[in-house]
Amino acid sequence: QITGIGIGMPGFVNARTGINYTFLKNGNKGITTHISEQTGLPVFIDNDSSLVALAEFRFGAASNKKNAMVVNLGWGIGLGMVLDEKLFRGNNGFAGEFSHIPLFTNGKLCSCGKHGCLETESSLLIVTERARTGVAEGKLTMLKGQLGNASAEQDCAAVFDAAGKGDRFAVSLLSEAGYIVGRGLAILIHIINPEVIILSGRGAAAGKLWLPPIQQALNEHCIPKLADSTELEISALGYEAEIVGAAALVMENYEKILSQKDKESRLSVPLN
Repeated sequence: QITGIGIGMPGFVNARTGINYTFLKNGNKGITTHISEQTGLPVFIDNDSSLVALAEFRFGAASNKKNAMVVNLGWGIGLGMVLDEKLFRGNNGFAGEFSHIPLFTNGKLCSCGKHGCLETESSLLIVTERARTGVAEGKLTMLKGQLGNASAEQDCAAVFDAAGKGDRFAVSLLSEAGYIVGRGLAILIHIINPEVIILSGRGAAAGKLWLPPIQQALNEHCIPKLADSTELEISALGYEAEIVGAAALVMENYEKILSQKDKESRLSVPLN
């Protein structure tokens, strides 16, 4: 029996009001209210990276960790934070916009409307775009003939597969992106001093290929005393983390669901 629906979405999501201020905003009516009206079920929403962190905290590499940062490697570079054994969402749910740390003066326009954000140099979208450009320029790589004829998802998977087989061009693409992610993580380590950083989301499919460039960046940009006390791990949940997190979100609100059902059942009792 379905007790509720959990939704993870990118953008500025207020989990309390059920409104995504970036996508599918309908006045002051949250998407959760709309779906609940259509399905008759309680609906809960959160930022996709927060749900990835929730999944890791409940079922993955962040379980039993007091302070953890979970990086959602995807078309952007999301961040979910576990602080003092609780998912940290910030004042109104907008915490963790790691993608939009302004690290560069490259003049590249970001999806947020600003310039020089972390994701303009390191997201999986950028990795696949650089792969296509490299192939078009005649780079020596097994990716020749494999890109540009399908979706970005399939192109990204092809890059991961080639890198896993030792293709130097594909490895260099992930190394470049990983180093930039590591620069951003060095900033966060200095601020939060986490116990562990977990690389999760669809990008986790590339596995340990991320670790050397990220570690190199931490060695160069992070105070050793801080970096040495922070573990770096690859998620075993990977691409499934967001789905697991959506289920965990319903579980987190289970008492609220039961309370609402109890209230409704009492109101439906006829008065004699």
